[in-house]
Amino acid sequence: MMPMANFPPPDGSTEPHEPRDEAGRPPSGVEQSDLELVRRVQKGERGAFDLLVLRYQHKVIKLVARLLRDPAEAEDVAQEAFVKAYRALGSFRGDSAFYTWLYRIAVNTARNTMASRHRRPLDYEADLSESEQSVVESRMRHGDTPEAVALTDEIHRTVNDAIGALPEDLRTAILLREVEGLSYEEIAEAMDCPVGTVRSRIFRAREAIDRNLKPLLD
Repeated sequence: MMPMANFPPPDGSTEPHEPRDEAGRPPSGVEQSDLELVRRVQKGERGAFDLLVLRYQHKVIKLVARLLRDPAEAEDVAQEAFVKAYRALGSFRGDSAFYTWLYRIAVNTARNTMASRHRRPLDYEADLSESEQSVVESRMRHGDTPEAVALTDEIHRTVNDAIGALPEDLRTAILLREVEGLSYEEIAEAMDCPVGTVRSRIFRAREAIDRNLKPLLD
């Protein structure tokens, strides 16, 4: 995938430019932290934002695609999220991690896209049940057998379908936790809700996934 264009283009064009240091050389050496790159952008160095885009564009596109359930428009929505992030970067103080702040913008942009197109998440009502994790581990113990391979593929499909059928708030929470690896506190910040709400959403999402897996594991 080609890198996204610089944000915003200095002269209205979409031609990317090579990030340079103060001496006009491409950056080298130890990879700079997100906060260091943010500070460079805040000082007017557009190329530093290109590095942040390169660092996070694949994660943001993947997250947005899962939220929208429409990979075809994920790049456009991700591009919009990065543009919003660039415009708001002057107010970023570093109180939170940059990626958490960026994910919040991406989640909100995806939500706005769904709302503007009158999409409604599927109705969801989970029956709470015990986790089937121990059963999965037992079935997967001999993972090189044809039966185990087939079961693994079916489990992956079932999990993906179950996540796709979740309401938007549960789907976002479980993806940020299980796919992006964010902590409960980081998810709460990204979703602008209390940590307790995050825990409840993730619990309900996991229970729904378990319920869909149960027929495969009985």
